[in-house]
Amino acid sequence: MKRTMTGLALLMASAAPVLAGGIERAPQSLAVLFEEGNYVELSFGGVDPTVKGRDVAPAAVGGPYDTGDVAQGYGFLGLAYKHQFNENLSGAFIVEQPFGSDLRYPTFADGGSLLLGGTRVEVNSTTYTGILRYKFQNNFSVHGGLRASHADGGVTLGGAAYQGRLGPQPYDLDIGGAWGVGWVAGVAYEIPEYAARISLTYNSEIDHDFEQTETGGPLAPATFKGDYEVTTPRSWTLEGQTGIAEDTLMFGSIRWVKWSEFKVDNFLFPIVTPEGTIPLVELEDTTTYTIGVGRKFTENWAGSIAYIYEPSVGGKISPLAPYDGRKGVQVAAIYTMDNIKVSTGINYSKLGDADLGVGYSGDKTEVGETNDNDLWGFGVRIGYSF
Repeated sequence: MKRTMTGLALLMASAAPVLAGGIERAPQSLAVLFEEGNYVELSFGGVDPTVKGRDVAPAAVGGPYDTGDVAQGYGFLGLAYKHQFNENLSGAFIVEQPFGSDLRYPTFADGGSLLLGGTRVEVNSTTYTGILRYKFQNNFSVHGGLRASHADGGVTLGGAAYQGRLGPQPYDLDIGGAWGVGWVAGVAYEIPEYAARISLTYNSEIDHDFEQTETGGPLAPATFKGDYEVTTPRSWTLEGQTGIAEDTLMFGSIRWVKWSEFKVDNFLFPIVTPEGTIPLVELEDTTTYTIGVGRKFTENWAGSIAYIYEPSVGGKISPLAPYDGRKGVQVAAIYTMDNIKVSTGINYSKLGDADLGVGYSGDKTEVGETNDNDLWGFGVRIGYSF
């Protein structure tokens, strides 16, 4: 019972894919640490988002123009191994892809937006976490370790909205692959007889020293190369679960990410003018809430349903992250046979409408909007205990 119900919370915390605030795709949960004994798992899945809207080009030039669907689908893959060294000490090694983005605004020549056509952003990352957990006799435990992240990406700012501020040519940035190292630490408290647990985990920011190449922009057609620092944000995650009836579990989480410290600085950005500063990327902090119920139906089958809510931050949103908040429902099922556990989850989320703005920090000019957007996602986890 306890192993199956713990698996339900684990699936909801990290197996099903998301498209959260900023460029987050997975919540970096450490729930695998709380599996019993030695445990290994493989996770995989995919997401199909739809993000579309229109620009605010005036009628005098034929506007407004539709942006087309700018969000590309993506897949994910994860691995995790947890080892129980003795009654008190355990450790885990986790491979995941927490951050990523793939947005492409069709060019105006291809039927896209006049103001944003040609804009794109691509971010890829893989994170490797090594962590230890020590459990005290009073049901408290502490955990901590190191996190190494490899990332790369690129940005193109195209369309009349950017060229009117940055010069006659699109601005293009290529970010080479680089490693960064951070740390993770947390505490937890359990009441095993009630399948109850609450944990709090802090993930530090990670600095990457990227080799970046810039072309176009305000100094077009010049090309600039250099090593510049990019910081991925810190976060706090509070996760909890408890039995509320026989074979029934309630679980939930609160996750806060300091996206305001995710900035890309290089030679051309930020652009400082007498009117104000123009950043390349400017995102707002986000908080995501999850609450759900899981139930064991038979010796082999269990299921759960959860509601996910991320409130909008308001204001004008960067076209490089063109949605503001989300509301989602996720359904999961777990089949357990001997030491093998197969978990599946399906997620449907409505993405929040957003007003898109470019220009000066805190005083952006509206250039478009997105509305009535959503995503479908599925995830599978195959776990083996030994």
